[in-house]
Amino acid sequence: MIKFINAKLNLGLNIVRKRSDGYHELETLFYPVGRHNGTPENPEPFCDILEITPSGKTEFVFSGRPVDCPLEKNLVYKAWHIFKESFPSLPEFRLHLEKHLPDGAGLGGGSADASAVLCMLNELCGSPFDDRQLAAIALKLGADCPFFIYNRPCYAEGVGERLEPADVDLSGWWCLLVKPDLSISTKEAFAGVTPCLPKFSLRETIKLSPEKWQGRMVNDFEGSLFPNHPILEDIKNRMIDSGAVYASMSGSGSTLFGLFRSKEEAGEASMAWAGHYVGICML
Repeated sequence: MIKFINAKLNLGLNIVRKRSDGYHELETLFYPVGRHNGTPENPEPFCDILEITPSGKTEFVFSGRPVDCPLEKNLVYKAWHIFKESFPSLPEFRLHLEKHLPDGAGLGGGSADASAVLCMLNELCGSPFDDRQLAAIALKLGADCPFFIYNRPCYAEGVGERLEPADVDLSGWWCLLVKPDLSISTKEAFAGVTPCLPKFSLRETIKLSPEKWQGRMVNDFEGSLFPNHPILEDIKNRMIDSGAVYASMSGSGSTLFGLFRSKEEAGEASMAWAGHYVGICML
């Protein structure tokens, strides 16, 4: 079995309060990105590829972009392990991940890989768990892992684990993603943030056309990270100058994305960022 694994965007991200447990309460909208990669209209490989095949023993193989962590900390391994805990009769499989999505980018690449493992193993084992049960298992691996079980636009609250389907459709739009050679830790991202209620409701703003999002829909991490990393603000501003109707940072990572009306506009804008990680996707 082979699965092409897409990433996610945060269309707006508000940090509304700090909780008594030390975590922060968030409001955001997760939107899948990269679902059409590999099609004739969008052949660029903005996705990871996971193949799971029967084997005489359980083994893990990684190729593509380097995965720089010990096996026991790799989310593919951890997903296999937690599924086996929930389904002890799991047969032996060979899991091969071909990595294309960048790490530490705010795109949920590792979480997407983990959730893909759960979904594929579940199907290969006769679907012993429904989506709700798989999402509960996925939550043990990370707050945004349950989103990739459903893999549809969702409002997310809490630390990102409370999901609600969102009636948002960006079909026909093109997305340019640029990640400079820069990684941002979760600790750094939250260090300069002051939680507050948003000026504009995310749920109301998302009902407007994308041309009206800029200035109303925000990512609160930009306020703390842009002064420390000016290249991030530079990329955002130049995307807008190049024709993006909306541009923002995704999550707490270092990827900036812009929405363009056509593949040609997105491609032309991408030329300014040769040497950085660049992806162009049909939404």
